[in-house]
Amino acid sequence: MAYTVLARKYRSQTFDDVVGQEPISKTLKNAIETGRVAHAYLFTGTRGVGKTTLARILAKALNCLEAKEPTTTPCLKCSSCVAINTGEDIDVIEIDGASNNRVDEIRELRENAIYRPARARYKIYIIDEVHMLTTAAFNALLKTLEEPPEHVKFIFATTEPNKVIATIQSRCQRFDFANISPKVIAEQLRTILRKENIRFEEDLILPVARMANGSMRDALSLLDRLISTGVEPLTAQLLEDFLGRPNAEKIHRLIEKIADNDAAGTLNAIEDLVCTGLGEIQIVDAVIESMRDLLVIRSAGADTDLLILTADQKEKAGALAKRFDAAALIYNITALEKLRWTIKNSDTPRALLDASLLRFALSEHFMNVDELMGRTQGGLPSAVKKKPLTEDRPVARPVGPAVRRDAKPPVAQPEELPLLGESHASNASDVPGDLAANWPAMIDAVREKLGNGTAALLSGTSPRGFKGDVLFIEFPTATRIEMCQSNGRPEQIAGVLSERLGRPVRIKCEAAAVGPQVEIAEGPAKQPNTQKRYEILNDPGVKAVLGGLDATITKIEDQ
Repeated sequence: MAYTVLARKYRSQTFDDVVGQEPISKTLKNAIETGRVAHAYLFTGTRGVGKTTLARILAKALNCLEAKEPTTTPCLKCSSCVAINTGEDIDVIEIDGASNNRVDEIRELRENAIYRPARARYKIYIIDEVHMLTTAAFNALLKTLEEPPEHVKFIFATTEPNKVIATIQSRCQRFDFANISPKVIAEQLRTILRKENIRFEEDLILPVARMANGSMRDALSLLDRLISTGVEPLTAQLLEDFLGRPNAEKIHRLIEKIADNDAAGTLNAIEDLVCTGLGEIQIVDAVIESMRDLLVIRSAGADTDLLILTADQKEKAGALAKRFDAAALIYNITALEKLRWTIKNSDTPRALLDASLLRFALSEHFMNVDELMGRTQGGLPSAVKKKPLTEDRPVARPVGPAVRRDAKPPVAQPEELPLLGESHASNASDVPGDLAANWPAMIDAVREKLGNGTAALLSGTSPRGFKGDVLFIEFPTATRIEMCQSNGRPEQIAGVLSERLGRPVRIKCEAAAVGPQVEIAEGPAKQPNTQKRYEILNDPGVKAVLGGLDATITKIEDQ
């Protein structure tokens, strides 16, 4: 007799046998018991979660010949039940939507649906992968689906319900099949192995259940592959030798080297994994999975049900999780997920993998922004050179109605606020604090008096100091100065400022000589708007980095 694969041999036969979809099974049983069986059902969910299995069980429950009416416990022995199990019943027609998706096949189905079943109560059509039908085929089915003959039932199954047109879905009772949890899959695998009298090690079960990604059929297919090796007892080593699963100990060692900030050890651990035949994407996936476990432990504890690990694995993961904080793990997982997609299109995936994991390993050379802000504010002893407080001045507020007027930028300390023009720095007085704080309001006054064009030229500027009645204004670029000095604008701007300050003022434009020189990324799609640029440059964290690390902004890119 031909061998029957486990996925078919241990397929659920009754509602009570269904694994992982108990709510749907219970609902269908209640519908049968109360006589409320719908004329059309839509079963949706990922592959291998029981859609076709439940469709067959429902068909057997409706057509069992041993019962006088639909029953929740089909006999499984009558000719109808046996034929339905093998997919050969003349009154239960199973159709593959992928290969019978044309309108002609649906028209033939519609014409045959008017004839009564040969021996059973109902003629049942089970259409798998129904989303593959063409729009014309769906439309041909609409009328029959809305008002089918009383002896006809439809059961549709699909993995992509979004592709089933709304007019079809509205005529069906929809059931969404959930992914089966690894714990449920693991228990089913143990039961099957015991029935098959196959010896196995416990460390094998959970990895197979996780590799199935919620699909019972995938789990049984993996188990079939392991059994076919002929090795007993089945061990976790077989997963690495025959299924290409990364060695858990080597992945653990790699993450340990990252935690140790051991750059050389990290590279050696990567090389060790690559030498086992793993690709870069497989390594990235394995590290993401392991770091996710560490994140769960850090966030919910080692005893949480969210972890699918053996007791020994939990102990090791718990010890390793203490060496990371949740924020670092979140960053690592996010970066690795981006790296995964980059590697697919790269000609140098190994270099990208090495560089990314080395970044994690060398994280001790990077400083947390919160820690840096604490140091620059005097909360911790400073271990890095601070930038002069000159750089802590606010960037000029952009012009526009969306700007908040209640913001109060920090005031620069006068003794560390030099003039920009070298020829005036020696004898110019300090800029008043109220002028620095209210400079954005001054620009708003210019806009009200002189228009948006003139005010826009002052965007990004700041007052630098007085020499007599001359106010020196720092401009970010020389081009902006040339534009501001044309068409009598200096006198117009000076008039507005004099009115607001209550004293005669003349202005002198100076190009920026200190402070962050910002290069905006080329291309209109990459230029951040003025408001966003203002927010970035005045962000406390950005200021802390610039001042604490003596850094300079070279570019702002809009992601």
